[in-house]
Amino acid sequence: MTAVAPAAPRTPIRRVLANAGQLLSGRAVNAVVGLAYIALTARSLGKETMGVLVIINAFAQFLGDVAHFESWQTVIAYGTKPLADKDLPRFQQVLRLSLLLDLISSVVGVALGVLGAWLFWEALRWPPGMSGYGALYALSIGVMTPATGVGLLRLFDRFRYLAAEQAVSSFVRMIGCAICALAHAPIQYFLLAWAAGAFASFFYIAAVAVRDLRARGLLTGFRPWGPTSRGLPGVWRFALSTNFSGTLEVGFTHVLTMAVGAILGPVQAAYWRIGKQVADGMAKPARLMVPALYPELAKLRAAGGQRAMTRLAIQIALIGGAAAGVLLMVSLLAGRWILETVMGQAFGAAAGVMNWQVAAAAIGVMTLPLEPMLVSMRAAGAALIVRLVVVIAYFAALFPLIRTFGLAGAGAALVASALALGLGMYFMARLRLARLAADEGLAAAD
Repeated sequence: MTAVAPAAPRTPIRRVLANAGQLLSGRAVNAVVGLAYIALTARSLGKETMGVLVIINAFAQFLGDVAHFESWQTVIAYGTKPLADKDLPRFQQVLRLSLLLDLISSVVGVALGVLGAWLFWEALRWPPGMSGYGALYALSIGVMTPATGVGLLRLFDRFRYLAAEQAVSSFVRMIGCAICALAHAPIQYFLLAWAAGAFASFFYIAAVAVRDLRARGLLTGFRPWGPTSRGLPGVWRFALSTNFSGTLEVGFTHVLTMAVGAILGPVQAAYWRIGKQVADGMAKPARLMVPALYPELAKLRAAGGQRAMTRLAIQIALIGGAAAGVLLMVSLLAGRWILETVMGQAFGAAAGVMNWQVAAAAIGVMTLPLEPMLVSMRAAGAALIVRLVVVIAYFAALFPLIRTFGLAGAGAALVASALALGLGMYFMARLRLARLAADEGLAAAD
């Protein structure tokens, strides 16, 4: 018999693309289903009430992001080596720390959400009587991001299960919104349907992660109490830096929605949110390379492959650049038609601001490997500095621009901030790589 040669191991770029492809299969379904529940909500509630729901959701998600630790990054950055070395006590220590971070996030986020709904409903331009419903919706903050579970599944290369995460949430929301639409239900029932999606996604990820941990024997002897950060140098600084950076990145979106609603009213907030939904949906296929990129960079970093990390980042940037050009062209040529077809004629007016949002998303896609590079090199603080400077400058200009130019002003500022962020990350990554190369040269000389 002729021996069959073993298959050649896949290169990092092949693994990134393969894992991103698995995520894409689920996110493609999610993009359609997500637009479906947004459309059901918009057509049932109308522009004004839809805007109120959008602002309440943005408020809850913003506070969730403020309190939320990016503990999945801690799992990958500090759990990759113990997993490879089969160091069970150290791996369980990383897991224990990540779960602690998630617990702190949930408690603080829910407390801020409930209290904020009662205190600031008028400033957020919620109608009278909505503060109680907003406070109830804030309970979903505790389950909005199953960060530890997500980190574990990324570390285990279980991307096919991650692919279904958002689809599960969107399917539950779509079914709930469909029932609400058929029953001509008021806004509070639509809020219940949206919150149910967050709970469904959380329990799905938690169940899959626990099953994988048990199958690998990683829960043997695990206790929820015990050492957390001991022997993990810089872990709290890393966790705080990635948390703050993630808060600025994701919370930035929800603050914008609330700012537009507070200055221009719920209708304009609805336009902004719907345009952002479509823009993010168009950019999603390329952005799916980012969660697949983090584990590969962490593995290359652990093996000391600085040049391989750079090569992988350049390959991803080239692919992202091609994707960015395509999605911007689609928005410019067919954006209004997409909005009117999916959301209804009344929402075609969001096309102008959506083009700005798509342009900003395109810049983000072109520069998407830069921040993962910095985080993988344990330079999360450098990424945080860049993001913080850009966010401060953006908000300093945002309110005058909105008052002067309306939604177009907010959109133009969004493009400028995406460009500044990309340039800042690029120069920080170059500096960090030069420093690592110098350190390697000194080590070789010794």
